Amino acid sequence: MAKEVERIITGRVRDIGDFDVRRILPYVQRRHIGPYVFVDHMGPAQFEPGRGMDVRPHPHIGLATMTYLLEGRIRHRDSLGSDQEITPGAINWMTAGRGIVHSERTPAAMRNGGMRLHGLQVWIALRTEDEECAPDFQHYPAEVFADVKEGGATVRVLVGSFYGASSPVKTRSRLFYGDARLAAGSSLPMDFAYEEAAAYIVSGAVRVGDVRVGPESMVVFSPGEKSVLHAEEESRVMLLGGDCVDGPRHIEWNFVSSSRERIEQAKREWRARSFPVVPGDSEEFIPLPE
Repeated sequence: MAKEVERIITGRVRDIGDFDVRRILPYVQRRHIGPYVFVDHMGPAQFEPGRGMDVRPHPHIGLATMTYLLEGRIRHRDSLGSDQEITPGAINWMTAGRGIVHSERTPAAMRNGGMRLHGLQVWIALRTEDEECAPDFQHYPAEVFADVKEGGATVRVLVGSFYGASSPVKTRSRLFYGDARLAAGSSLPMDFAYEEAAAYIVSGAVRVGDVRVGPESMVVFSPGEKSVLHAEEESRVMLLGGDCVDGPRHIEWNFVSSSRERIEQAKREWRARSFPVVPGDSEEFIPLPE
């Protein structure tokens, strides 16, 4: 293994009902990258006419979720009254804090005609002081993000500041997220002013030192080492990382917290149906797994 590479994580397939995802984090030997505690690569999935994605209302606490699509559309609704379609290149940022309920479904117009869905969803652990903050939802359309040229690659700066550009996304901790497109033979330096960094290869293949990383795998970079991605073929890569969260986090189902008792409380509240409901989408819900 090259000194620049701490480890390679290969996505594990998980069936979430409507389609398969590749789960990258959490990983048994790597529970987080900076504040990122969960990374799912969704699809690509092809829905035939009349079918679609239906993630029924479910709760979260203690985290922020970020959804980023490469293809398709998702309708997000939540217990704050938010009702927002997300399209490729945009970001939905939902802060759960002390508790929020949301659903994610294929919009009716897309369902009728069939749709291809492809994207990533990540969870970010909140700092201890923010775990019980008021829930919030923000949508950022694709046109607010800057594209920068670096080392022969084009990178869209989605969250944080790097490569001389900054994102408008408001966060409660220091982290970064980027969408990089590398032409075959190009190189991209992984030089970030954050404690931890990784790159997820959506498509194509890259090399770091003497290590080749293929599609649907994440390379975790060794802290303090100068790392460079070399594209062996045309590649699309998601860049992510940040400063580590202040202490260990427990994850159970959709709940993240520094306190196990807080998670148990959230489980009791969901069983009792005492979380707020999603306006216009309150007839269904996902039961707590037993």
